[in-house]
Amino acid sequence: MAVKSMIFKLDELDIDALAEVAAACQMSFADAVKEAVREYIEKKRADPLYRLTANVKDADQEEAEEILAVIENMPEADRAVVSSQRFTA
Repeated sequence: MAVKSMIFKLDELDIDALAEVAAACQMSFADAVKEAVREYIEKKRADPLYRLTANVKDADQEEAEEILAVIENMPEADRAVVSSQRFTA
């Protein structure tokens, strides 16, 4: 897998907190960032709202917003059903 460099900005408090966690776990700052990104991606991919909207790749911005509005207004019981199912494209 190719590795690419990225430049981005973080709040100083987030940098300090991540550096503290990395040091406590005896890992480099870069490895802590990579692990955090992987965990974030894994968490989002498991989220039922993400799984529903990720499968609607051809929706324009207006359609995507409409889909999200419908999902966000779903009763909690319906969301529970959604979260228990796997959706694939």
